[in-house]
Amino acid sequence: MAITKTRIIDGKKTAASLLEELKVKTAALAKKKIQPGLAVVLVGEDPASQVYVRSKRRTCADLGIQSFSHDLPANCTEKRLLNLIDKLNEDERVHGILVQMPLPDRLNEKRVLEAIRPEKDVDGFHPVNVGRLLNGEEGFVPCTPAGCLVLMQRYGIRPEGKHVVIVGRSNIVGKPLAALLIQKADNANATVTICHSRTRSIARYTREADILIAAMGVPEFIKPRMVREGAVVIDVGVNRIPDATKKSGTRLVGDVAFAGVSKKAKAITPVPGGVGPMTIAMLMSNTIRAAELAGR
Repeated sequence: MAITKTRIIDGKKTAASLLEELKVKTAALAKKKIQPGLAVVLVGEDPASQVYVRSKRRTCADLGIQSFSHDLPANCTEKRLLNLIDKLNEDERVHGILVQMPLPDRLNEKRVLEAIRPEKDVDGFHPVNVGRLLNGEEGFVPCTPAGCLVLMQRYGIRPEGKHVVIVGRSNIVGKPLAALLIQKADNANATVTICHSRTRSIARYTREADILIAAMGVPEFIKPRMVREGAVVIDVGVNRIPDATKKSGTRLVGDVAFAGVSKKAKAITPVPGGVGPMTIAMLMSNTIRAAELAGR
C-alpha cells in the first residue's frame, strides 16, 4: 500500500531558519569588532557557476558577511590563481576562501584546493580537513553533506542504527557524507552502503535502504521500483533537462523520479528547494565559524 502522506523535507524553509540563527552569531561577532569575510574566486564564465556565486554573494550581504569577489578570466594561468590564493591566505579580513568548481580543465584542481590554508577552507576539501572528518576530529565539513545531516536532524530523521545507502562516490558528496554518517556521534551511527557506476544490480541495495541518498548527477535515475516502501529519500542531484512547456525550454530535476518515488517514501526532498539551499547556508555557517576561531 502506498504512503498516504509523504512528508516533504523543505530545504528552503530550513535554510532560511538557519540563516536567521547565523545573523545572531554575526551580531555577536560585530560586538567584538569582527566581521566574517568570505573570498569567492570564480574562474571563467560557466553559467551555472555564475548563478551559484551570485547567490553566495547575495547571502553574504544579507548576513553581514564581507564578501571579496575575485572573477578571473577563463584563460587565467594557474600561477596567477595560486598567487591570488596566497594573498587571500595572508589577508586577515578573509576568514574563508572558496574557489568555485569546476575549474577549466587545464588548471590542476588538486593543487589549487591544497593551496588554501585548512583554517580558511570553508568548503572542507583540503586534505587536512578531509582527514579530520574521517578521524572524527574538529574541522570544516563539505557543505552539501553537512546540509543533508542538518536537514535530517531538523526533521527528526535519525540515522542511528539505520541502513543508509548512498548512490554516488564523489569527493564532494558521497565520500564525505559516508564518513559523517559512520561516526560514533550524535546524528550518525548509521550502517552505510555506497553504490556507484560500477555497482552491479544497484536496485538490490537501494531497496534495502532505510535512508536513500541520491548523489550521482543522473536525471531521475532512482525509480519507484528501486525504493523501499516507507524509506526516507534525500535527493542531492540538480540536473537541467529539456522541457518544451517551459519558457526557458528546460527544467530542473533531481536524481530521483520525484512524482513516483514520493508516493512510496515516508519523507523526501524536492528539487529544487531541497538540499540546494542548505549547501549555501552551511557555507555561511562554516565562514562564521572560521571567523569565531580566528577571533579567539
